[in-house]
Amino acid sequence: MEQALTGIKVLDLSHYIAGPYCTKLLADYGAEVIKVERPGVGDGARRLGPFYRDDPHMEKSGLFLHLNTNKKGITLDLEVGSGIKIFKELVREVEILVENFEPRVMGELGLSYEVLEKINPRLVMTSISNFGQSGPYRDYKATEIVSFAMSPHMYSEGEPDREPLKFPGYKAQYLAGTYGVVATMGAFLGSQVSGVGQHVDVSIMECLSSLPEGATVLINYAFSGEGAVIRRTGYRREGVYPWAVYPCQDGYIFIFAMLPMMWPRVARWLGMPALVDDPRFAFADPKARGEHHSDFDAILLPWLLERTREEVVKSAQAERIPLTPVYTIDDVLEDAQFNARGFFTEVEHPVVGRVTYPGLPFKLPEVPTVPHQPAPLLGQHNQEIYGGWLGYNQDDLVRLRERGII
Repeated sequence: MEQALTGIKVLDLSHYIAGPYCTKLLADYGAEVIKVERPGVGDGARRLGPFYRDDPHMEKSGLFLHLNTNKKGITLDLEVGSGIKIFKELVREVEILVENFEPRVMGELGLSYEVLEKINPRLVMTSISNFGQSGPYRDYKATEIVSFAMSPHMYSEGEPDREPLKFPGYKAQYLAGTYGVVATMGAFLGSQVSGVGQHVDVSIMECLSSLPEGATVLINYAFSGEGAVIRRTGYRREGVYPWAVYPCQDGYIFIFAMLPMMWPRVARWLGMPALVDDPRFAFADPKARGEHHSDFDAILLPWLLERTREEVVKSAQAERIPLTPVYTIDDVLEDAQFNARGFFTEVEHPVVGRVTYPGLPFKLPEVPTVPHQPAPLLGQHNQEIYGGWLGYNQDDLVRLRERGII
């Protein structure tokens, strides 16, 4: 069954998160993605948790299983001449190559873009790295927190009197993978028109700094003139309320109703119409409003704690107050909107069995959705790819395996 990217062949020489997420999106929309892993070792993400049933097995990493759906997997040692020769044969067969090694690595292997474009002039090669392929930091190592610390984000996040904070999870990595797939498809379309490929250079640090939040911080700083200081606003901005996460009887809610037009609605919602004209909370007097933030919390918190989350949400909706429940993971999985749109998908894996995964990030109504295929076992498709693409027979594969090349 044809999908949006059916017919596009991709070599996935990436590992961990940023590169594999880029190629996952290509694979999930129909490209034939061949994941290349080191024999006996595989992608480092295979050794990162969470593991299925807490069993630290290379085929049971939830991170790896999620990031590599719909891909085919082969093994190949790129540190020996025979492995490099085979890899170059594979390059002739594809339109796209994605890698996220340190910038020096592909050149040291003899697989720089300048070498590979001579083998396949239409090749689009996407390189995702911490700081990009050029500049004084190109060979520096980095982790997620390093990317945040060196972007505009971390200094402006957190409580004003505490240390700066990074965003949770691997946002920089996933963002770079998302930008990577967009740039890759742009370069691919260009190669189809011109017959000439190109080298796409994705810097994780620059991806993070280009986010609207980061760009806004930089622009505010630039426009504020000499001596400008960016201050962390934190969880609570005195005088700006109701705007925060609050507890209720059985969970949490987030309310975003700090505009003057919302205040009469909040008063009706709480059953306290006198709040509208209470001088402590007058929008015309920002100083007084700031000084009495705690007074408002003392009114709101007991009211919320007497009610369930469902009661709070429904009553706020009736007054057209922007308010949402803060979901637990169970809430996410059971949400009616996600399930009505078929966002979650179940995938049967030969080792972990049937597991629920997040689905596609956007839908193409004219393109049929096909069942997800599980992430490949290490070297699962060696015979299919080396035999079908390159014409190697069974004896060839046995010899390559015995020599540790595949």
